[in-house]
Amino acid sequence: MTAHLVRRSLGYAVLTVLALVYVFPFLVQVANAFKTDGDATADPLDLLPLPGTTAAFTTLFTQLDFPRAAMNSAIVAVCVTIGRVFFDCLAGYALARLPFRGRSVVTAAFIAVIAVPPVVLLIPKFLVLNQLAIYDSYTGMILPLIADAAGVFIMKNFFESVPRSVEEASYLDGAGTFRTFWSVVLPMSRPAVVTICILSFQASWNELSHFVVSRSSPDLNTLTTLVATLSNGGAFGQANQYPLKLAAAALMTLPVALLFFVFQRHVMSASEGAVKE
Repeated sequence: MTAHLVRRSLGYAVLTVLALVYVFPFLVQVANAFKTDGDATADPLDLLPLPGTTAAFTTLFTQLDFPRAAMNSAIVAVCVTIGRVFFDCLAGYALARLPFRGRSVVTAAFIAVIAVPPVVLLIPKFLVLNQLAIYDSYTGMILPLIADAAGVFIMKNFFESVPRSVEEASYLDGAGTFRTFWSVVLPMSRPAVVTICILSFQASWNELSHFVVSRSSPDLNTLTTLVATLSNGGAFGQANQYPLKLAAAALMTLPVALLFFVFQRHVMSASEGAVKE
């Protein structure tokens, strides 16, 4: 009994230390956002911003175009999320259920695309956007992100867990393929759809490299490109300005963090399958 308690205590201690190591950078981020430039530069690891100040947040909203960048990020993230969910579900269902020649080849191609590092596609993306005359526009920022091979693969695996008997009953009632997918299978796939929604919103909200090559106008800045600009010296020269940078990063983190906290149960239940036969 004593040995069991010791092992259990050691386990909790190790988990606590690992959690602190993971959380500490976020605490440093929030603490420095409320410091003055001098205090943040002198002791950036101090977690008590005394005396605290909100000057960095005021600067973001009065001297930088932070609201416009936030609006751009929200527009892109919402449009990409809607598009990804729609097309991922359609493509995933087709690969899981519809018989057509070359289905295995298409599935293998999706898996191969997942293995390609996104950075190697940056220059081809720029060339294609330029040729299509959608460079430096919302269309150019949104359209390439709607294609998501990983999301298609997740939905395909989930649809395969739906019992075929459910669809067969729908066909016997006179429903066609799309009606069966839309009215029967898709509602049963809510956990997977919610997961795709969250992952798509997070990925598009945190995207940086694509926005670097798909736009150049300051009016189309997103939060990631704005924070990257601040990290490189930004509009205020080469000063450290840790509070300003970390305040922007902290505000940028909030929407995705709230989304995960609210829907984390649905994300975890996505791996449980739909209905057991």
